[in-house]
Amino acid sequence: MTRPAGSRHGRTEGNTLSTTRGAKLALLAAAGTLALSACGTDSQGGTASGPTSAASASSSTACATGELKGAGSTFQKNIVAQWIKDFGAACSGANLDYQGVGSGAGIKQFGSKTIDFAGSDSVMKPDEQAAADKRCGGPAVHLPITAGGIALAYKLTGVSDLQLSPKTLAGIFQGTIKKWDDAAIKADNPSASLPSTGITAVHRSDSSGTTSVFSKFLNATAAPDWKLGEGKELKWPASVQGAAKSDGVTQAVSGSDGAITYVEASFATSGGLGVAKIKNGAGEYTALTADTVSKALEGASVPDSGNDLQVKYDFANTTAGAYPITAISYEIVCSKGNDAAKLALLKAFLTYDATTGQAAATGLGFAPLPQSIATKVTAAIAALA
Repeated sequence: MTRPAGSRHGRTEGNTLSTTRGAKLALLAAAGTLALSACGTDSQGGTASGPTSAASASSSTACATGELKGAGSTFQKNIVAQWIKDFGAACSGANLDYQGVGSGAGIKQFGSKTIDFAGSDSVMKPDEQAAADKRCGGPAVHLPITAGGIALAYKLTGVSDLQLSPKTLAGIFQGTIKKWDDAAIKADNPSASLPSTGITAVHRSDSSGTTSVFSKFLNATAAPDWKLGEGKELKWPASVQGAAKSDGVTQAVSGSDGAITYVEASFATSGGLGVAKIKNGAGEYTALTADTVSKALEGASVPDSGNDLQVKYDFANTTAGAYPITAISYEIVCSKGNDAAKLALLKAFLTYDATTGQAAATGLGFAPLPQSIATKVTAAIAALA
């Protein structure tokens, strides 16, 4: 899954992605934030390339003015950056920003009422849901907004085509498989020449929806070999290194031969890392592409009624050609009790993301939402109050 030239990947985590009417890209070094203009120009002053043009967006986008702040998932950060840029180009007077701080931190900020929506790659835990509901004065809901694959990104001299099974991944990320020429890795790669290089496994050290998805995958497919459970934070063994946010784990692997991590696909691509094929429920070692992610989502479902659209997905499904570590990323919003001054912009931006904005997915390393899900998402957005 490759990204187009000119797309903004590999930004420093925690940066603010914002739109303003002017065509400028300002680096605010003291604050450690990045303001991203949504005017269709890149940092060099040229026209930014991307899968969705401002002209095509402007002809079909319902606009609103005002300011809107979001924060959370780093998994969705790169596609949100594209949506902010294109929506802002079509809708002057809309000022949007999104800060990639990790799913857990975004959910906490939403519960504290410091942002208008939170991005998360996993549904809220009961205590998080309670805080969000209290903030809203009613139910906070999950709206699926994008989908993509979690890459097993690695750097290993001399190896460009790597295959890994769930059981092998469990051993690598629990620190029990220590060398790249271990018998388990050789069994997954019978025709490869594997070096005896030591393995440096890198995990997310912050509260991460990507960790939640990755651990749910291993819990579903590698039990009883996987013993760490599932969640946004795990008790990792000391031999597995931690790094903060998607940029951090990508940089850690880029700087160490023999290293491997789990990360949203666009970060692996922008970091120039290898991406392993993963064994799926059909017994196939499957590459991560938009098509294989879409194939994995064929069996996904959302509730038939209500606006809390938590996606049900079987990581161990036996669909041929499906990439198994597939994630749905949500925006978390108040179903009712939204700031009246911001409601029109919230609904306009989220509607854009779920409709016109889906055209950006494939070029940025994501997969468009299945139409069956997207239709329910737009109906749920329309019902926000």
